[in-house]
Amino acid sequence: MSNHDYLRTSDDPTFRLRADVLSLMLKGAGYAAVFCLVVGFFIAATVWIGKALPPESKEAPDPTPLSFMIPAQDTAQV
Repeated sequence: MSNHDYLRTSDDPTFRLRADVLSLMLKGAGYAAVFCLVVGFFIAATVWIGKALPPESKEAPDPTPLSFMIPAQDTAQV
């Protein structure tokens, strides 16, 4: 049996550190990609549900029409 150094790890003493850092960066990029896909799926599902609603539902009046008319209260400053 012969031991072949296919990755040439004996030539560069920092190879293991660089390989570990690269693997951690790729792992983080994978997590970020999964997160972005989940957010994109959620947005796409929301748009799809919005398009599935009838047009009349988008023209409905505001359910709280008087919410912007909160009376201003006079406060006395001492």
